Amino acid sequence: MHSEIILSGFGGQGIMFAGQIMSYAAMDSGKEVTWIPSYGPEMRGGTANCTVVISDEEIGSPVVKNPDGALVMNLPSLDKYEPMVKPGGTLIINASMVDRPAIRTDITSVAIPCNEIAEELGNPRLANMVAIGALLACMHTLTLADMETALNNHMPGRHKNLLPKNIEALSRGVEFAEKSMKK
Repeated sequence: MHSEIILSGFGGQGIMFAGQIMSYAAMDSGKEVTWIPSYGPEMRGGTANCTVVISDEEIGSPVVKNPDGALVMNLPSLDKYEPMVKPGGTLIINASMVDRPAIRTDITSVAIPCNEIAEELGNPRLANMVAIGALLACMHTLTLADMETALNNHMPGRHKNLLPKNIEALSRGVEFAEKSMKK
């Protein structure tokens, strides 16, 4: 197994945290992993993306040109990364921030209202975990249990009180994507 994933959005949407938690989940489950962050010039509101490569074998290069999966939280990210996803790959779109569906028909795409689901859960900052849950459901690179363990083991102490809501957000993303793919 070798999966290359790009996560992208505006600064402040939790893209880096989502990528880190995925990386920790892979590492904790005995897989090889790389995580490379990339920031735009602004801290909040600028572009932010990261690449995560997860493999059963040693990773030769952390550079990702044509990812197996992309998670995009805004329209500029969709415009940039949709063309790069490998044929047969996965594209998760935050439908709360993107006003168009995926154009490509040779990939699996799920448009999920991450912000609305996060609001239903009582915390708008959970949108990233909702999106990651959808990605888990589509790619099968990591399991929900892997992510729960990583959140429990690596979430900063000052945020441990948010652990149940993060797990609930992941579950809601998984549930939405599974229903969406059955249609």
